[in-house]
Amino acid sequence: MNRRYCLTLDLKDDPKLIAEYKRYHEKIWPEITKSIKDSGIEDLEIYLLGTRMFMIMEVNDSFSFEAKGKADKANPKVQEWEELMWKFQKPLPQARLGEKWMLMERIFKLES
Repeated sequence: MNRRYCLTLDLKDDPKLIAEYKRYHEKIWPEITKSIKDSGIEDLEIYLLGTRMFMIMEVNDSFSFEAKGKADKANPKVQEWEELMWKFQKPLPQARLGEKWMLMERIFKLES
C-alpha cells in the first residue's frame, strides 16, 4: 500500500532566484530523477505560492526517510544538486540546523 507524505520549505524572497529555481525544476537532472525513483518514491509534486513550497510524495513500502538520507549522502550528484538548490532555499523558522524540507502534519481528511 502506498503512503503519502507532505513536506514544506521556503524559498528566498527574491523573484529572480525563484524564477531560476523554477527553471531548474522544468527538467531536473536525470541522476536526481533516478535517485528519487530508486528510493521508493513513485510520484512527487512540488507546488509554490509566493515563497512557500509544498511537496507531495507518494511512496511504496520500500521507502524510508533514513534510507533516502543515507543514499543521498553517498551520491555526489545528489549532493551537488542539494548544494545548488540551497542557493534558492531558506530554512523554516522551526527548522533545526541543516534541516530543509520539513514533514507536515495532516490535520483533516475528507471521509466518504
